[in-house]
Amino acid sequence: MTAATPLYARRFVSLVKFEHTVFALPFAFVGAILSVGEVPAASTLFWVTVAMVGARSLAMALNRLIDAEIDARNPRTAAREIPAGLLTRAQVVLFCAASLAVFLVAVWQLDPLVRWLSPIPVAAFVVYPYLKRFTWLCHAGLGFATGMAPAGAWLAVTGDASPEPFMLWAAVALWIGGFDVIYATTDVEFDRREGLHSLPARFGIAAGLTVTRICHVAAVGLLAAVGLSLGLGAPYFLGLAVVAVLLAYENSIVHPDDLSRVNVAFFTLNGVISMVFLAGVLADVLI
Repeated sequence: MTAATPLYARRFVSLVKFEHTVFALPFAFVGAILSVGEVPAASTLFWVTVAMVGARSLAMALNRLIDAEIDARNPRTAAREIPAGLLTRAQVVLFCAASLAVFLVAVWQLDPLVRWLSPIPVAAFVVYPYLKRFTWLCHAGLGFATGMAPAGAWLAVTGDASPEPFMLWAAVALWIGGFDVIYATTDVEFDRREGLHSLPARFGIAAGLTVTRICHVAAVGLLAAVGLSLGLGAPYFLGLAVVAVLLAYENSIVHPDDLSRVNVAFFTLNGVISMVFLAGVLADVLI
């Protein structure tokens, strides 16, 4: 191993914001657990985890690759790896190919149904970065792509396309899409200047934050419906209640005239929310 290897490894980890996997991975575990009403076999969870890491790495790397020129013009993102010259486009393309290979190898170890469905998330990862060039519904595109995590894990374990995994998909899509609107408030002026689209840029920050609140209320309602449909118990609903409180707090600390706590809402709280929800699901099946 050359001296440069750890340096480039750190750059790729930074490129895909590996630490943010905590947003989506717990929901994949939730889908896997609820699909069978217990903790699946260790080998199954291993391959679900590998598939998630491969998929998310591919999605993030594609996003950075497709948006490199836009990122270079935005002071907030100009220090990212490609515009800053820390990684070349060719290196990121190779990383995308490796991530796709990891994803496909993992998918092939799971239920045959997800092998046939695997092109859907890959297509969503390619399409999503382009959406803000055309529509302020780009947040829904991110929610659609990320929300596949619990549904995909459910199908990967059982191949059972019952309504519940799609309810989980919709709930996570609303959650992720909602907080993406919060994050987009930091780029309103840049987006308008560049002709890019986001809900806050199109309708204003106040309207965007209102939509976020509606999305998060609907997400909690869908998660409650999942619990009722599956006959889950008090631990699940207690975890969901904590999630609802945290989402309410997340929405309360960001205001149209004060965006100083957007990073707290986006990075810190969302990681806590997903872990709390997973803890509630685990407690429900283990107790």
